[in-house]
Formats: sequence, C-alpha cells, structure tokens
Amino acid sequence: MKVMVVGGGGREHAIIKKIKENPAVSEIYALPGNGGIAADALCVNIAATDVGGIVKFAVDNAVDYAVVAPDDPLVLGAVDALQEKGIPCFGPNKNAAIIEGSKVFSKNLMKKYGIPTAEYEVFDNMPAALRYVETCSIPVVVKADGLALGKGVIIANTREEARQAVKSIMEDKQFGKSGDQIVVEEFLTGPEVSVLSFTDGKTVRPMVSSMDHKRALDNDEGLNTGGMGTVAPNPYYTEAIAARCMEEIFLPTVRAMNAEGRTFKGCLYFGLMLTPKGPKVIEYNCRFGDPETQVVLPLLKSDLLTVMQSVTNETLAETPVEFYDAHACCVVLASKGYPTHYEKGFEITLSDEAKAHTYVAGAAIKDGKLVTSGGRVLGVTAVGDTLKDAIDAAYALADTVHFDNAFCRRDIGARALKAEAKE
Repeated sequence: MKVMVVGGGGREHAIIKKIKENPAVSEIYALPGNGGIAADALCVNIAATDVGGIVKFAVDNAVDYAVVAPDDPLVLGAVDALQEKGIPCFGPNKNAAIIEGSKVFSKNLMKKYGIPTAEYEVFDNMPAALRYVETCSIPVVVKADGLALGKGVIIANTREEARQAVKSIMEDKQFGKSGDQIVVEEFLTGPEVSVLSFTDGKTVRPMVSSMDHKRALDNDEGLNTGGMGTVAPNPYYTEAIAARCMEEIFLPTVRAMNAEGRTFKGCLYFGLMLTPKGPKVIEYNCRFGDPETQVVLPLLKSDLLTVMQSVTNETLAETPVEFYDAHACCVVLASKGYPTHYEKGFEITLSDEAKAHTYVAGAAIKDGKLVTSGGRVLGVTAVGDTLKDAIDAAYALADTVHFDNAFCRRDIGARALKAEAKE
C-alpha cells in the first residue's frame, strides 16, 4: 500500500513513523518532507501548498491513501482535489477546514450553537476596532481572522498595546490578508489544554490530552513560539472535565458543523482553557497540532492508519482507538535566536537511540549530512510509566543530540509535575 503524507515538519515525521508500523504499507511519500523525514519516507520536492502538484504526483504514482497534515493545504482544498481523482484522504475538505481558516467563522459558530468560548467582537475596519479597545476590559486578545502560521494572536496587557495590536494587524498587515478582519476577545484565565480528536462527522474519539509550552525560555518567559515542548496527558484534564467537554464542546461542535453543511472528517483540535466558569474553547485547528502530535501518537496503542481509514470510511464508531496508560514528554531543540533571527546549516549528530525517538522539523541533507534548516530543528520524545520518568528520559535523550547554536527549555513538564503534586 502506497501512502502519501503532505507536509514537512515534526508533526508529519511523527505521523509517518506511526504509519510505518502498519505492515501493509509498502511505500510512504512525504511532500515535501525534510532531511530527517528522509530516513523514514521518500521525500518529494513538492510544496505542501502546491495542490496541483500534489494531485498530479498522487495520480502518477498510484497513491492508495493520502494524509494532508498542515492547515494551509487543507484550507486551500487539497483533500477535495485528491478526492476528485478518487484518492481516499485523511483530513477535512475545504468547507470544513474553515473552522481554522477563519476565526470569525469559528467564533460565530460557537455563538450560534451555544458552545462555550470567550466573549468577542468582530471588526473589518480599523477606526471601529480602535474605538472598541478604548472601552473594553484589559487585558484583551486581538486575533487576525485568517491563518498566520499560528502567530496571528496578540495578548494586549495595556490599552496602548491593544491599539498597537489593532494597527499592526489591520494597518501594517503584519499577517497579510489574514488581518483584513480581526476578532477582539475577552482574556480568559486558567490552565490550557490541547485535545486532538478523531472524528468522522458522527463519532468523536478524543486522543490523550496534552500541555504545550509556547514561550521560548524557561519559566514561560521570552517570545511566543510554535511550541518548545509538550507533555501528555495533561494533569489538569480530569475524567470529569473530559466528560463535560464531550457533552458541552466536542459533540456540539461536530453537530454544529453538520448543521451548517460542513461535515468535518479528520483530526479536530480543541484548544481549551479551563476557566473558573468551566472549560471554554480558545481555538479550533483543522489538523493535528505541532508539537502535540509528537507526544500523543507515541501513546496510541491502536494502528494509526486503520483509525485514519475508519474516519475516511465513516466507521469510527466500530473501530477501537486505544492509548497506553503511560506518559510522554517531547523536548524541542531549536536554533539560538528562534523565533526571530537564527543561523542555519549546522551539522546535527544524534545517538542511535535518539534517532528512534526524534521527530525532525527543520533539517536538510547537505553533502550527505543532516544539517539545521529551521528555527525549531527537532523534538525528542520519551515515554514513561510516570510523568517524571518521561521527562527525565526525554532530557537524557535530548542531551545526546548536538548541533552548533542549539538551545532548549529545561523546564518542559515542570508545571505539570506541580499540578500532579497538588492532586
């Protein structure tokens, strides 16, 4: 069986490594993949946003199944285009991917169907938005409507910061056309939880919860990044909260999308805030999270490809989705200076054991050697019986990975350990 995975980051590497476990898989193509993924799949230099090129490759190479992993090609309609050629896919079609592609759409969906989220206002002209931030509660969150590489959200702690946020998004076009409309919403407090879930539009099967670490530096200091590490499960996400989320958020969201004629099939990511008033949705993503995938999939006991095919075939209700009763920790090694300016091209060396547990995000092959090519270079994941075991093992592995200008946070999971201690 030939499988094609669209994308080229650590998330895609985690998906590919898990799919490789299925003995029926004879070939995995990664479009475009990266230098590290090349050890586990045949990388093809076609951009994830080149929908025409992706479809042509899939047809020419008789691909049996496709996984479209990143947000951009999903929002562009890659799944629709592949399905038109008779290629079964994992991932939502274009009209369902709007749940991430437009924050205005998703906020209005939640309001219409009574799904708990932060109070908000939508603006498509800057003067009105500036007037609003003069009187709204502070802090406040300002979001670009469209995709912005996960960076289109600004938390304003003062009124001046709120003004600057509005101007940078709407006037300076910091995030391009994604900022033609903005959402200004209430600032929520409480522990954050990421819950990825499989859904075929009828059944929802949540995966193990996780906790992301967005800030670049220890103690949650420094700039926001794409994620410096994760742990799973998230200790704040209790069985009682999970049951409440299923009834108040997960199932209502899937039903709401059905009611709108936008049936969602794929991985629906729920970014949640556990507020004093109960769980609320911060954001939806239309795909696996990064780096959450790197801790969730190693805990998946069931065969990933089988589960994905059950989503495509709408047979998820009859398909076991089981996870190990264990903990996982992923530590991201990044290039010094990330997320702003950093140098590339440094050789990466890994121990054999680290290679087996590493998901490469930003690396290339040059003169036969693996070298850095991005800000977040790779994530090292370990699984343990306890959270502390997983954290200790992940850092032990991370310390066997070397490249010039490497840095990582040394406190991934520390907050989760404190939360466990309070239980």
